[in-house]
Amino acid sequence: MSADAVTETLARLNVGTALELARVRATRVNQPAVARRVAGLNGSRSVKKVWQAAWLVKAIQCMDLTTLAGDDTPGRVRRLCAKARAPLRADLLAALGLPSLRVGAVCVYHEMVAEAVQALQGSGIPVAVVSTGFPAGQTPMETKLREIELSVAAGAQEVDIVISRRHALTHDWAALYDEIVAYRQACGNAHLKTILATGELQTLENVARASWVAMMAGADFIKTSTGKEGVNATLDVSLVMVRAIRDFQAETGQVVGYKPAGGIATAKAALQYLALIKEELGDRWLQPGLFRFGASSLLTDIERQLEHHVTGHYSAAHRHAMP
Repeated sequence: MSADAVTETLARLNVGTALELARVRATRVNQPAVARRVAGLNGSRSVKKVWQAAWLVKAIQCMDLTTLAGDDTPGRVRRLCAKARAPLRADLLAALGLPSLRVGAVCVYHEMVAEAVQALQGSGIPVAVVSTGFPAGQTPMETKLREIELSVAAGAQEVDIVISRRHALTHDWAALYDEIVAYRQACGNAHLKTILATGELQTLENVARASWVAMMAGADFIKTSTGKEGVNATLDVSLVMVRAIRDFQAETGQVVGYKPAGGIATAKAALQYLALIKEELGDRWLQPGLFRFGASSLLTDIERQLEHHVTGHYSAAHRHAMP
């Protein structure tokens, strides 16, 4: 894959803005309206047959294939990278009329970055790394910044950082802004994906305000969750975050990506998120430079659905095992 293809995968860096505390504090969320919008999305969006297959292929293209386990090994990461290069079997690709297919990125811990970079060499698939004391973020700032620098030096093109939730919970928006600005600087030319850990922020207004602060500070993506919280990605939270992205783009001209992560394990759920993005942000965001799923088990169900589309039969999940 050429360097141009990698550039297409990653949107331009967000240069950020000055912190506008008045704008952040003025942000409100109408919770009943959010609930009605999500209920409507759940109840009326359905695609079938070839259109469903096309949307599921899009979901694969926008997937951060992820392994974040204590027992990760170089062998597991190499197998994951092989899956990232060829997420569907050759016979399914041929039946779907696709010459090739790849995921949006591979996401690993720092210790596995070099292994993933080597395994993906020439594919154009970027390596993303979780950083800053993931998932809790309760490590010294000096350690967090050095972790980012080391990962970027090892070849990571995207850095998924976690915020210090205490700043959002105490409404210390200036501290949160300064923290993310420091992460942005440490990333250099790597893309900064800011995990808000929305399941721990208590209110949708905190989610909306943290989203605004992150984008003002230069986040290239805002992301729901680490996948380790009790509550991870939800459509309610996603609606709040994508509308913040839409408003930020309208007010500043800066384009920021979105990544729901954690708990999205079925093709049906993936289709709901894709419908939300199309309706709220538009087709521009339906490409891996601006939208990603954080996923580990999602690919298995999508493969099963696509095999059913091709053959008329559902296969067992173990026939599509992940590394």
